[in-house]
Amino acid sequence: MDVRNNRRDSTGASVITANRLLDGRIVWLAARGWSELVAHARVFDNTEIEDAIKQAKAMPEARTVVGIYGVQIDPDAAGITPLTVRERIRAFGPSVHPDFAPVEMQDVH
Repeated sequence: MDVRNNRRDSTGASVITANRLLDGRIVWLAARGWSELVAHARVFDNTEIEDAIKQAKAMPEARTVVGIYGVQIDPDAAGITPLTVRERIRAFGPSVHPDFAPVEMQDVH
């Protein structure tokens, strides 16, 4: 089992993710290549995910990404939603609402 996602169990489903080398963006393996949208990710049964990761690493497109690994998805969520908080942040963005982000102070010395 891939060591990056030790929370994946033998049941359920997963998707495959990586980071694009060109710009560092998080991408998800879709039916045709890599997508920036987790909603486009191809879903695999957890019994098949390790073989799917090996196949993804062997694809010619694998030269455009780094850090390919599987992410278990939440079976109770509507749509493709990663199970862990870390992967949800990678999929959907920062966990801090813009209204609560630190404000720059121009007169602070």
